[in-house]
Amino acid sequence: MQAGFVLGPSCLSQISNVKSFFFSSSADYYETMALYARIIIMFLIGLETDFPYLLRKLRIAGTIACGSCFICTVFAAAVTSFIFTETGAHGSHFIMALTLSIILSNTASPFVTRLAHDLKFANTDIGRLAISSSLISDAYAVLLLIIITRDKQEYGFKNSIFLGILYSVVIIVVIVVNRHVANWLNRRNRSQKYLKNTEIFILLAILFVAATSLETLGFSSIIACFLIGALFPRGGKTGRTLLIKLSYSVHNFVLPIYFGYSGFKSDLTHINSLTNFAIVAIIILLSIGGKVTGTLAACFHLKIPLNEGVLLAFLMNLKGHVDLLALTIGVENKVSVFIYLLLDFFFLIKNLSEPNVLIDAGSVEPTYMVRRESDILGYKHIAFEFQSPESELKLLACVHGPRPVATMIGLIATCKGSDNVAITPYLMHLIELPEKTKTTLLFHQKEEDELSDDDNYGGNDVVEINEAVDIFAAETGVVIHQLKVVSPFATMYDDVCEFAEDARASIIILPFHKHQRIDGKLESGKEGIRATNQKVLRHAKCSVAILVDRGLTAGTLHVSGSGMLQHVAMLFFGGPDDREALGLSKRLGMHHHVNLTVIRFLEKSEGGENIGVNITQKDEDVFMMAISNHELQNDADNMQLTQFSWVLAFGLIDTNELIDRYVTSGEVGYVEKHVAHGGETASALRDMADMYSMFIVGKGNKGHSTLTTGMSDWEECPELGKVGDFLASSDFELSGSVLVIQQHRPSNNGDDDL
Repeated sequence: MQAGFVLGPSCLSQISNVKSFFFSSSADYYETMALYARIIIMFLIGLETDFPYLLRKLRIAGTIACGSCFICTVFAAAVTSFIFTETGAHGSHFIMALTLSIILSNTASPFVTRLAHDLKFANTDIGRLAISSSLISDAYAVLLLIIITRDKQEYGFKNSIFLGILYSVVIIVVIVVNRHVANWLNRRNRSQKYLKNTEIFILLAILFVAATSLETLGFSSIIACFLIGALFPRGGKTGRTLLIKLSYSVHNFVLPIYFGYSGFKSDLTHINSLTNFAIVAIIILLSIGGKVTGTLAACFHLKIPLNEGVLLAFLMNLKGHVDLLALTIGVENKVSVFIYLLLDFFFLIKNLSEPNVLIDAGSVEPTYMVRRESDILGYKHIAFEFQSPESELKLLACVHGPRPVATMIGLIATCKGSDNVAITPYLMHLIELPEKTKTTLLFHQKEEDELSDDDNYGGNDVVEINEAVDIFAAETGVVIHQLKVVSPFATMYDDVCEFAEDARASIIILPFHKHQRIDGKLESGKEGIRATNQKVLRHAKCSVAILVDRGLTAGTLHVSGSGMLQHVAMLFFGGPDDREALGLSKRLGMHHHVNLTVIRFLEKSEGGENIGVNITQKDEDVFMMAISNHELQNDADNMQLTQFSWVLAFGLIDTNELIDRYVTSGEVGYVEKHVAHGGETASALRDMADMYSMFIVGKGNKGHSTLTTGMSDWEECPELGKVGDFLASSDFELSGSVLVIQQHRPSNNGDDDL
């Protein structure tokens, strides 16, 4: 933007030769360039937007956007007559009022999105809510812009209705055509990593033809391009290729040029009197005041904390592209002078106060607020022990190759739990960077910025992984966000932990360094994989799970479209890690095709016996008594088991639905095993080896426990804990996979077993 300002009429274009070069014959091309930039930017924003989140939070985001826009519109109507009189403007009061409403109420969604990603809070609740609210505010400003256009072109009411219907039809047709073309391209390129450039050109040609057609009809294409992008099929190679190539080109080329054009439009020569300066200052104050007042009022109504409301209010003050459109439309009126003055004043505020932030006016306050409120936006991990099973789940699954992908995807499907639970899964492909090329290649690459088809990094593994993910997305409708990290094993853990923090993941799922051979035994892989797992366990700021893939689970856990009931056992010995594993099991227990059994191991007392309770045969009183009739060694374990019984038996969702789903179907069971020492524990585990397709257990600590005495005498992998290491042992004949979970604890950086 600074470069555009220097080249614009405020600086170098004051020189006659420079002015003739930039403005004599090329002025019209600038508007065309800005139009094409807006088309591709809004399309990419639609592709990157979490549309399911926007739909889930539509009432909240709509309330915030409407509150701020309503107050700003009232302020604009109040000062229109005063400004019209003081400036001697000519034309329509109505157009000036609408133009001022756009200036005051507009929130530039591209700039909010860019700021959120640059400051790494786009995945927080506040960040996503700000982006969603800015999109709705943007839509309101564009609607006012359309009204101005209709009024200036003096269409009749019937013609306006017809053109509005035609506008909607064009959008719907393009969305439908894109779906069919995307599906056809996915089938056509099944064995390829990405689409060819000519195929990408076809998709973009459809977009540009539709957008320019709408512009020719006199409509703004901003909303249309966003909707086309938001409703574009995400699964498959088509959506993946578009995100990769458009993200790189837009963020590195298109956005800087568009920002430069914004600075190029600024002309400080319009600030030539105290009256003009005072009017612009009044409009600035009304814009900030209207946004802050309206947003805080909406947040108070929604019971959003005050500090978060203030941050949202200043984020909603970002101005941008719709202002430029209003300027273009208002050129025929004196109103354009005030828009120039407004943008000039915004430009001066931004550049004088914080020149290193390349976002439009108002970025000073939001950037300062974001940094000041870093404790709010910082990574706050909430353990599964304290999460509701119906809250949104964000997880990061990692693979080093295609072998464990099927099991990882099946685990993602079951972790979703109920059909109405939101899930945001990420699949990270970890690729070792050879030491010999360490000094000549990038240290870290993510797939969003990676455009090379070099087979040395991923090779055919990428094709196999993409194919498995695409099939899963087609069957379930759940989109898995894919990433690729190329890094040496020594520092690979840092990439995993950093991305998990940025994505606000609740859990990281890592593959075990051993894989199953044809004879059923586990064979060790690269030692660097094990070292990476150990470092992630130590440094991650969220829960971490290690998946021991026995192969059989790949078919049993991928339950989409299957009516088969899968049996999962949660082994509970007590402690924070087991409580975390139990918390994750809540989600699995809510899945329609999962039969969950919680097996509690207790120290055998004289006359003690094993007790089993099946929910399908007992009412809630009996089920609660089965837990409370036995003395529990830990109050936290007791509380967690009690809460677990309420969650799955009666409580956090509709009662009738829960009874139908769990009580009558017997999909959740509870068993107590009384053992005297680790030998009896091992014997009990062997007895149930063939009964379940997956075992979930907490890692546990190295402290002494009667329940596991002697089980660690031949411990091979301490990162799995005593029980997990026993289940993953080559001597233990187990048909199901094992998921070992460690709860995040701030003190785990000093774990001795790592």
